[in-house]
Amino acid sequence: MIDNTKNINKLMGGGGRPSSSRYFSASTPNFKTEAAQKLAKLFPEIVADGQIDVDALEEILSPDLEEVDSNEKYEFTWRGKRNAKRIADTPACDTTLIADKKYSKGWNTTKNVYIEGDNLETLKLMQKAYSEKIKVIYIDPPYNTGHDFVYKDNYHDSYENYLKETGQLDNEGNVTTTNRESSGRFHTNWLNMMYPRLKLARNLLTDNGVIFISIDDNEHANLLKVCNEIFGESNYISSFVWKRRTSSAMSSTKVSVDHEYVVCYRKDNLREFRGIEKDYKDYSNPDNDPRGDWTTGDLTVGMNADQRPNQYYTLIDPKTGIEYKPNYSRVWSYTPDSMQKLIDENYIVFPSDSSKRPMKKRFKSELKDLYNPFSSWVSSVGLNTEGNREFSKLFDKKSYFSYAKPISLITSLIEQVSSKNDIVLDFFSGSGTTAQAVMELNAKNRSDLKFILIQLPEMFESKSQAYKDGFKTISEVAEERIRRAGNEIESKYPNATIDSGFKVFKLQKSTIKQWDNNPDNFESQLELIHSPFTQDSTNEQRALEIAIKSGINLEASPEVDGDNYHFVTSDKEVFVILGNYDEKLLEKLNNERKLSNATVVLREMDSGSEIKFNLIEKLKQEPELNDHFNLEWL
Repeated sequence: MIDNTKNINKLMGGGGRPSSSRYFSASTPNFKTEAAQKLAKLFPEIVADGQIDVDALEEILSPDLEEVDSNEKYEFTWRGKRNAKRIADTPACDTTLIADKKYSKGWNTTKNVYIEGDNLETLKLMQKAYSEKIKVIYIDPPYNTGHDFVYKDNYHDSYENYLKETGQLDNEGNVTTTNRESSGRFHTNWLNMMYPRLKLARNLLTDNGVIFISIDDNEHANLLKVCNEIFGESNYISSFVWKRRTSSAMSSTKVSVDHEYVVCYRKDNLREFRGIEKDYKDYSNPDNDPRGDWTTGDLTVGMNADQRPNQYYTLIDPKTGIEYKPNYSRVWSYTPDSMQKLIDENYIVFPSDSSKRPMKKRFKSELKDLYNPFSSWVSSVGLNTEGNREFSKLFDKKSYFSYAKPISLITSLIEQVSSKNDIVLDFFSGSGTTAQAVMELNAKNRSDLKFILIQLPEMFESKSQAYKDGFKTISEVAEERIRRAGNEIESKYPNATIDSGFKVFKLQKSTIKQWDNNPDNFESQLELIHSPFTQDSTNEQRALEIAIKSGINLEASPEVDGDNYHFVTSDKEVFVILGNYDEKLLEKLNNERKLSNATVVLREMDSGSEIKFNLIEKLKQEPELNDHFNLEWL
């Protein structure tokens, strides 16, 4: 994207117009270029002739590098990894998101978003608007069991590939692909699918953001290695273990695998989980201690007598004279002097039976923290059967999904790391459980969490119950589930103000014609200057695409003045001028502007060259205007 005289080629990474002109690019950012720009900003001395000098960078980092055999290094690799990285770094040029108000709920007021489309392309489209804006990501990706839908990505022709993979180009509409175990690339196919999506997802997380990934034993080990590479080993939090079902008698090995994992990584600066609020049911004050309610706690420590000889002694009750012998394997927690001080201050409870052990009073008033740690053994939530029942309750019939996650699992995770106004993203959203979980949390906690769900519109088989009930795709079922769940939650919490709506967007072909870099087609491409849009698109769709690729998030609804659109979020402002304009445009916008550094995107006109020249000159001559607007052309 080319802006005014202050900036150059911000987004020209593919598609759009030649980089020598000041034109808006229809592509999303080129992430390799951005990485290089960040390195150059940190270490300007590594830039030579406009390129990164790798040797200079290595010299700077040399104190942190060990001298090892250059042919030996620890790495995790597989066939296709280089291409998977390239796919993540390649901008989305030929796609956009089209609003579908018909299937939305509360379009004008809701801040929630549901997107039908390939999550790889959608994550690319979200990069500018949602960079470092997402606090929590929860995903339940394919487990690679041999029957999962597997995405086959092709960065050369992303939208056409997306249509084929979802069966939308097939006359029958039933084409899907699976990753069979007989394939020689069973694990590599899954890794190549996951890698670019996780890399793009990391860009969206806030500095203290967290990602939760449900997975089973099939790819757990590989997932950890990929996430270590993308998020960093130091940012690994845990593989939470969740009991998903009761034991099965069908196992041929007599081992019933009843658990799954929820792998968790932080982006960078997450300090801690919220924890579980302490239960004070065991606290009381039977002896009327002036310090208040108390409970008893262990008075020993996991050290033996050889390790802590000064804590290995016989403890005597000063009132009864009963002796309590020490335990060689677990000595007392305190030395004799410290223990006597605790006895004098009435902290020690002596039992009347010498075979039992003395305990220490732990007062509620002296607790340093009101929360216990969140256990990696997630035992307080429901099983898969609960998730299926929750879905069935909404639809008054058997669940269309065999392994729907229980709402309690997702709410327990989100609640640990989220604050009142955070955004929760699920880009393998399936039946829409995450949306229902967010709405439940908002109702219970009076919070204002927002959800963004992304789901491939995968077709149901024609013989399935969902298809017979009129639902062609998973997306259709999920959208209906969110509507019904929202209505149920509003009835359940009548005094709570809940955003139960959601805006529906669908991944579609870009409304902006793509520049063909083939020099043989140069003359025909000049037509794009006067007709940059596809004929079957509307001005509203065109304006939305420009706004998204300029950094406006999907919550924003434009102010519309004829064919001109004005988008505003908390940190962005974009004017999309598709109608008529003149040289007084900037002055008019300057009088109306709400934010500084707004972007103004203009449609080129037949007389555009002269007007464009005069507008640029006006920007140069009037610093105040120049400071407030980035001027771009289509």
